[in-house]
Amino acid sequence: MAEQSWVVYLLKCGDNTLYCGVTNDLDRRLRQHNGEIKGGAKYTQARRPCELVYQEGCEDKSSAMKREYNLKQLSRIQKERLFERGA
Repeated sequence: MAEQSWVVYLLKCGDNTLYCGVTNDLDRRLRQHNGEIKGGAKYTQARRPCELVYQEGCEDKSSAMKREYNLKQLSRIQKERLFERGA
């Protein structure tokens, strides 16, 4: 199996909202979201701290972005089921 270089992830923000994103460097991206290094989404800048609650590896950027779109279409309850069951 090829190494999965792209990741779709869900964060639980400090205000209890969820944020969905895509990256090829999850550690760097989490540090950006939490303000440790420059970058990160404007959405998460005002809602720190952000905790990683779900991640899913993808084969390439295109499939990661498609999966991100699918996750964003889910209700909050459906998203919570994803990370509560650890799938």
